Amino acid sequence: MIRFDLSIELDYNIQSTSDFVFIIQPTQTPYQRVTWESLSTEPVLDIQEEPHGTPANRHLRVRAEPGSFRLRYDAIVDLVHHFALPADLREVPIAELPASVLSYIYPSRYCQSDRLMSVAHAEFGSMAQGYGRVEAIREWVQKRTKFQIGSSNPGTSALETYECATGVCRDFAHLAVAFCRCMNIPARYCAGYLGDIGVPPADAPMDFAGWFEAFLDGQWYAFDPRNNEPRIGRILMARGRDAADVAITTTFGPNILKSFKVWTDEVLP
Repeated sequence: MIRFDLSIELDYNIQSTSDFVFIIQPTQTPYQRVTWESLSTEPVLDIQEEPHGTPANRHLRVRAEPGSFRLRYDAIVDLVHHFALPADLREVPIAELPASVLSYIYPSRYCQSDRLMSVAHAEFGSMAQGYGRVEAIREWVQKRTKFQIGSSNPGTSALETYECATGVCRDFAHLAVAFCRCMNIPARYCAGYLGDIGVPPADAPMDFAGWFEAFLDGQWYAFDPRNNEPRIGRILMARGRDAADVAITTTFGPNILKSFKVWTDEVLP
């Protein structure tokens, strides 16, 4: 088990009464446990927490009046790393997929698998089914796509990432998810925290990240087309069909985000 200290702070200037939905809290899984957390706002406001979706993501709802608004979240998270034996993981036939998984084989807003079918089948259609094919998709996306901050925007889709071959971790994950769905492999987008723990900082501090999970042999397994090497401290925040389901902040009303800070640090014995 490894323990992490997580903090996030968002600072806004509210121009008129606004409603916010935040997804900033780590979710609970068999391999991840939030052992302590604290949530505060300036000024002090009523915060409602509502689980939403399957699996449940933790949504926070807040209404803020005009002026300055700051939200601070701190947590202690315990992680247990687990590893699968790739050779043992098979693809699950469509007829055997649980109903709760079916939505993750359909095209979605940012993962237009229906428009990438010909590419996916040309690249991966003849490969043996199973873990190896998902790994080949992950590796193909990583090698072909150049990581470049500022090369995409919140509306960039998997199709656009394929066409321009540049993007950030969100774009890498969307493209890999789309290719998996082309092969009838359920795949979902994951958002979370990934600090530079155990590796030299690259490009920019990596406290917030996107990756994906594929459904193999009856379970979900994580793959990271941006950071292939195993990383310490991958804290899962939320999962969805694509990034539209797991936006860190959704706002309803005019406001300006003045600052956004995230810290993740290993808590040493």
